[in-house]
Amino acid sequence: MIEFKRGIITSELFCRPGIQAFRVQVEGKEEKCIVYTELSGSTQPGDEVIINTTAITLGLGTGGYHYVIANLSHIEKDLQPGGHIMKMRYSPMQVKVLSVEEEDSPHHQEMLGADSLEKTPVLVGTLHSMLAPLALYLHSKGYKTAYLMTDGAALPIVFSNTVDILKSRGIICGSVTTGHSFGGDLEAVNVYSGLLAAKKVLQADVIICTMGPGIVGTGTKWGFTGIEQGDILNAVEGLQGTPIVVPRISFADPRPRHKGISHHTLTVLKSVCRVKAILPLPQLEEIKMNYILDQLLQHNLLDIYKCCPEAVEGFQALLEASSMRLSTMGRSIKEEPDFFMALGAAARVAERVLQGEQLNPIKYA
Repeated sequence: MIEFKRGIITSELFCRPGIQAFRVQVEGKEEKCIVYTELSGSTQPGDEVIINTTAITLGLGTGGYHYVIANLSHIEKDLQPGGHIMKMRYSPMQVKVLSVEEEDSPHHQEMLGADSLEKTPVLVGTLHSMLAPLALYLHSKGYKTAYLMTDGAALPIVFSNTVDILKSRGIICGSVTTGHSFGGDLEAVNVYSGLLAAKKVLQADVIICTMGPGIVGTGTKWGFTGIEQGDILNAVEGLQGTPIVVPRISFADPRPRHKGISHHTLTVLKSVCRVKAILPLPQLEEIKMNYILDQLLQHNLLDIYKCCPEAVEGFQALLEASSMRLSTMGRSIKEEPDFFMALGAAARVAERVLQGEQLNPIKYA
């Protein structure tokens, strides 16, 4: 279930609030490790640590890092005041947070009366790589955008370099971590209260909701963490928001199941989502558009969702001008243009909703 080893910290790789990265000597080899300071305290070169080496031993995509469980050179860490909601409950690393809903929260009274998103558009995606392009477009249009992170992948939000950049540049107005994810500007018990906190406390015009880095997939129809997308779309509708599907689209992924609209998105739309959400589509070359439309027809989705094609002029230039190293599944904007154009279409549809503009869904008879 878990593998852990002793190591000696040698040199620092990077550091920002809540997270440190180091080189570490493990069994005579120099490797890399991550320290979450809220969990195991600050660390420095020379410290002896216990590290979780499971993912690297299995060859999994964790960025090549081990994770520090405990610092043997500093074996005590005091509990900070405030809050009593536990995340990662009943595990050795359970962490106490001040949840936005609880009585000690300065926002408790506000959350007591929170019950509606008031038609706020909520862009619901699956991959963490969707966050920055969506946020960059909305910020360029002057909208106040909040990020809600689910617990479908990485749990500590500080692991995300993307979130750190977006916050430091003022591109997002704040973050909410829900479920067992933690470390956001606001903590919430679940997605419902997290969405309401983004609206009522952060005062967001628009909310982007997706998991942190590290989606899990198995190649099977049901075995992927992105399936949460459907439940979140249902939640948005239930809270009187405007649910917008962010589709995963690719013509560069070598896996047939992800060609055009990914089987992940199709499964969510066909079998999980139960509301008439908006499904933005990028305007691509005719052969690609025909492929996507055939997929929608085969799954009988054109009548169920508001499928809205959108062309977004200058979106790629906007992303390239951001100086962020944007990629998805290791592929850059130039290598995976259709994926990013789908994000541009989704952000443009959210803008239309905010502006009160009429949508132009595909009519199929």
